[in-house]
Amino acid sequence: MQDLINGRCAWAGTDELYVRYHDEEWGRLATDDQTLFEFLILESAQAGLSWITILKKREGYRKAFCQFDVRKVARMTSADIERLIHFDGIVKNRLKIKSAIGNAKLFIEIQKEYGSFYNYILSFFPDKRPIVHHFATLGEVPATSPQSDAISQDMKKRGFKFFGSTICYAFLQATGFVNDHLQGCVHK
Repeated sequence: MQDLINGRCAWAGTDELYVRYHDEEWGRLATDDQTLFEFLILESAQAGLSWITILKKREGYRKAFCQFDVRKVARMTSADIERLIHFDGIVKNRLKIKSAIGNAKLFIEIQKEYGSFYNYILSFFPDKRPIVHHFATLGEVPATSPQSDAISQDMKKRGFKFFGSTICYAFLQATGFVNDHLQGCVHK
């Protein structure tokens, strides 16, 4: 597989949705907690599935999870879980739906403790700064990192679900805490 296609990281392929995500979001630092919560929900839903599957259902997730308003999601009930298990716009996995609600409650606790979820994530990084890698090939990009290991371990202790180190690393890439655009990518 080529490492770059049309001047961008080859994993984006040619699917318009994937290309737009690569060009406009992936690797760009997200500092607002609503965006971070959105990616927490989406990346957790992605566990065991392809990212394009989740991207295609993103609007459904917005509708299902109150435009990613963490406080509204934290107040969802078992009746909401039953409703969402039949909602066509998302992955119909009861455990993932339940975990989104539980994770919302824990997300709020972290906000109270650190002032924001952004501050919490940044606290795991050297000098509290995002990391920009300079990889030349897709093969060099890791699936996990010391930061994703530490964050996922801490979040697991706090009770978060569906957020192991690999999912956490994908979250860090998606939200720009780690920039893994390859050398030569026009969006580096």
